Amino acid sequence: MEAHDGLSAAIAQRAGFKGLWASGLSIACSLGYRDANEASWSQLVDAVERIVDSSQLPVLVDGDGGFGNFNNARLLARKLCERGAAGIALEDSCFPKLNSFVGNRHPLADVDEFCGRLRAVKDRVANELVLVARIEALIAGHGMHEAIERAHAYREAGADAILIHSRSSSADEILSFADAWQNKLPVVIVPTKYYRTPTCEYRRADISTVIWANHSMRAAVAAMRRVCGRIFAEENVATIEPDIAPLEDIFELFSYDELADAEAQYLHPNKLQQ
Repeated sequence: MEAHDGLSAAIAQRAGFKGLWASGLSIACSLGYRDANEASWSQLVDAVERIVDSSQLPVLVDGDGGFGNFNNARLLARKLCERGAAGIALEDSCFPKLNSFVGNRHPLADVDEFCGRLRAVKDRVANELVLVARIEALIAGHGMHEAIERAHAYREAGADAILIHSRSSSADEILSFADAWQNKLPVVIVPTKYYRTPTCEYRRADISTVIWANHSMRAAVAAMRRVCGRIFAEENVATIEPDIAPLEDIFELFSYDELADAEAQYLHPNKLQQ
């Protein structure tokens, strides 16, 4: 499940998810930026630290294209390791990237150059960080043959898994990729556009991981828009209170009771001994 801050990470864990996706789009939105490498790599790393600290789940980080060449990519990977991330996904786009669903200008990186980025990351973080190679060939309109060829190259370069991305409203090309790829590495998908396909179809295709990539952020936008509009129009919150989380939920989510117990133990230890 997507997370973009500590709150969304804690909620996703409570919902039962087994891993988190530190979404580049959602983190950029939370900072007031566009998903076009406007937020810096250091801002991404800081956001990931809050996500990691707010849950006990492994965090796969959307690293865009690595924010530059091989050197930028391996620096980003090292910093994410230090902040406790479990993995990084690097896409074969050119810097600066543009969100995959915006416009038609999505130039792909040269295969050899991108393989160098992957090798540099793998050499720097070895087995400390799962490396997912994200293929944008279908997004850029290059077709299935290009996607498969790139997957083979990225596997040779050291990727641990392949993320195949699509902007189609149907899962057909994703399922075709999985069939042709034959699970040579685990396959990761992001069904933002082809959301009508039941998850059981992905299980049947032996797809490893499904990322719900931006849904907490989009849900928050919709909810905040409704509440802000109503408060402005009604100039009152009496009718709003039943529709929003009570403060007690927030306190419970972040374990305020633990703080009270800790204060009794460490701030006033003598009272415990009386």
